[in-house]
Amino acid sequence: MFAGPLDESIIKRARDTGLLDLKIHNLRDYAHDRHRTVDDRPFGGGPGMLLKPEPIFEAVESLAREGTRVILVSPAGRTFNQAIAAELAQVSDLLLVSGHYEGFDERVREELADDELSIGDYVLTNGALPIMVIIDAVARLLPGALGDDQSAHEESFSHGLLEYPQYTRPAEFRGMKVPEVLLSGNHAQIAKWRLEQARQRTRERRPDLL
Repeated sequence: MFAGPLDESIIKRARDTGLLDLKIHNLRDYAHDRHRTVDDRPFGGGPGMLLKPEPIFEAVESLAREGTRVILVSPAGRTFNQAIAAELAQVSDLLLVSGHYEGFDERVREELADDELSIGDYVLTNGALPIMVIIDAVARLLPGALGDDQSAHEESFSHGLLEYPQYTRPAEFRGMKVPEVLLSGNHAQIAKWRLEQARQRTRERRPDLL
């Protein structure tokens, strides 16, 4: 699942230029029975299977270095957002552990995890897609990843606001005109207009951010 999205666009360039060192590890490589078993039935009964503690502990203990931050991805985690992405972009070594089936043996949460993240209040088949979302959001904040670092500072959520409306050529299309202030060349007025528009858009669409 990881091969396509992590080999495209900004993440590919970040990897190619050495800004991002990204490795994918198969949990089954740390299971030693004949079937390389990573899951088992929950004690006490109930539907589904749980990820076993042994292969996860072995994998994390084998891969983690001093300063590594171990993050579980599951619906029980705190909700991932731009502020958390910026926080993680400052960490030199992240180890993201993907949930699967009915989740993790609780001992993994108690003893191994430094944090637990969710990308929203819904259930996916496994943690692979959320991990890709987190990688994408964090990687684009690495210095040099976007080419123009200012881009990341003016995007939605960067300052707790949605991004202001953007326009490009032509200045008039089917009777719809670009706001005059953007054509004025007055950078102070443009900055003021953009801030006002960002606040208005946020009030209308995401008042919870204010």
